[in-house]
Amino acid sequence: MTSERFSGTAPLLVGIMPKQHPEVLQTAANLAARLGTPLVCAFVDEASYLVEWDPARSAHRLSLHPDADDEDIRTLTAELKSDIQSAVDQVPPGSGKVDWTLRTLAGDPARALGRLAAEANVPMIIVGTSERGFSHRLSEALNGSVGAWLTHHQSKPVLVVPYRMPAHEDRP
Repeated sequence: MTSERFSGTAPLLVGIMPKQHPEVLQTAANLAARLGTPLVCAFVDEASYLVEWDPARSAHRLSLHPDADDEDIRTLTAELKSDIQSAVDQVPPGSGKVDWTLRTLAGDPARALGRLAAEANVPMIIVGTSERGFSHRLSEALNGSVGAWLTHHQSKPVLVVPYRMPAHEDRP
């Protein structure tokens, strides 16, 4: 992991979440290595909301669950960093070193990723497809698809990474 300020090339932006299929991070890490560009991994905490946005400084957020927020976010951040490092470690030798950083954002995932993409002037945003299952479909119906929103409201290219397992093989 490196600092947020990368030298030279603009980073790729990948939206991540806990227990996400590993294809998203692996694809982003491999692409970053091949392009020789850093990777900004962004987790959006939907249980928080943005109270102030200042790209020159940082986003200030308030939690909807302030008592549990600090410990929960530390644990979650540690898990996400481990997932990112694992994906970076799987980049084939000779592809190049991948510098990365993790950002935790607040609010609506699609809009938060869009704001970060604009702030960091990234050349591409990478997200995964929706999880399968009723609860994920219901959530998408109510909140909308992050990938779909980004493709309709961004001037940056959006890479939507599908899960490699065909739907008919996706049963436990």
